[in-house]
Amino acid sequence: MSLAVLFCRARNGVDAPLVTVEVHLANGLPGLSIVGLPELAVRESKDRVRGALLNSRFEFPARRTTINLAPADLPKEGGRFDLPIALGILAASGQIPKSALNDFEFVGELALSGELRPIAGALPVALATKQAGRALILPSANAAEAALVQGVRIHAAGSLLEICDHLISGQRIPEYRHQSPLGLQRNLPDLADVRGQENAKRALEVAAAGAHSLLMIGPPGSGKSMLAARLPALLPLMTDQEALESAAVLSISSRGFHPGDWRQRPFRSPHHTASGVALVGGGGTPRPGEISLAHNGVLFLDELPEFDRRVLEVLREPLESGEITISRASQQAEFPARFQLITAMNPCPCGYLGYAGGSRCRCSADQIQRYRNRLSGPLLDRIDMHIEVPAVASSELAGVAPEGEKSSSRIRQRVERCHSLQLERSGCLNSRLSGEQLESNCGLSANAAQLLTAAMDRLGLSARAYHRILRLARTVADLEQSRDIGIPHLSEAIGYRRLDRRS
Repeated sequence: MSLAVLFCRARNGVDAPLVTVEVHLANGLPGLSIVGLPELAVRESKDRVRGALLNSRFEFPARRTTINLAPADLPKEGGRFDLPIALGILAASGQIPKSALNDFEFVGELALSGELRPIAGALPVALATKQAGRALILPSANAAEAALVQGVRIHAAGSLLEICDHLISGQRIPEYRHQSPLGLQRNLPDLADVRGQENAKRALEVAAAGAHSLLMIGPPGSGKSMLAARLPALLPLMTDQEALESAAVLSISSRGFHPGDWRQRPFRSPHHTASGVALVGGGGTPRPGEISLAHNGVLFLDELPEFDRRVLEVLREPLESGEITISRASQQAEFPARFQLITAMNPCPCGYLGYAGGSRCRCSADQIQRYRNRLSGPLLDRIDMHIEVPAVASSELAGVAPEGEKSSSRIRQRVERCHSLQLERSGCLNSRLSGEQLESNCGLSANAAQLLTAAMDRLGLSARAYHRILRLARTVADLEQSRDIGIPHLSEAIGYRRLDRRS
């Protein structure tokens, strides 16, 4: 029977669903048709495959050829199906043995010369192939990325001929062995470079220790962007599971994944002209946005009120859920979006409110209010910490920088200790504690509960702010290695809710 069946992988978000490639040769006028919801690049593969087969000295069968990509209702895109289609034609025409195909999955784009070109999303393909218990044959350029998945059998090839020799004559392509990168901490900007701003440095340490979101308010040149850029140096390296999740998102993005990024916390800083699609993802074929590219890392939004308000509002659900679902008429894709949000803004339109006694500010009260009203209450309510970053005095800029205590390396040691404590205690960081976990891990004494109740009434805090203050207080207590939340810890946490007040 002139029928061959192979296995490949499509792309749907960060998933790689299985695609069965069925090739059937029948009598009739020569022709080739591809069915199974192929998009334009897949339909054009018949010309690439024909050229690759002929230039590799194989015979292209002069028969009626039908290629079915199942399941039929899953959209297929890209050149990744070139290799399995070519091998299916060779197997159906008897030029390579069909039995040799059963234990493998194939992905790869073909050049007209028969050489293999890399594809996007090799890492999700390797993860899915490992779960299926098969080996993976793919282009050599994708091998290092796919090998980051421990336990998957990978055979990397440079051309169609190498793979056919592997399947026919026993000239085996050796299993690809790659030493996973260690993921050493890069030479990131050090927090000790920032002069002054001791309160802001403390807030940044608390944010890093509990993965809390942060809003910094201060005049131009006060160091807000410098502080945000130094947060990744305070965070521990990602675990292997976190690294795989982040690498899978990068793998399907236009940027692609580079093995040198392994276990490095991403830091994304989109411009304030970014659209909602650029921020959360989307498009005709769903692609990850900035919040997904920052998964397990930091998303920094500078000049926060300059973003379109409708763009900022799309952040509200991902901040709570840690994921984003993009729905289109033909498909639905889910992307992870567990990021740490760091934002910065000026206190007024001109930026100099409160600077040098306020003498430089010429903004009216109405202008200041309209400027701050660009940020909605529900969005501000979801940001854990609001702090002021005042202008730095000239004496602090000219003085000698203090050594040691505020260096990133020392703070990272305390942050790593806090992360380990939180994961051991509740299985997650403090910013992600559920309601039940809050009750068991954030109990307050009678005096502390009375203080929080008074703050709720006097400052007009919401119920969401109440729970975020408890999470913050738990993080402050963890930094002090305190088992219980005391009044000093709670007072510091309340002080971080600068904008969440009636005034």
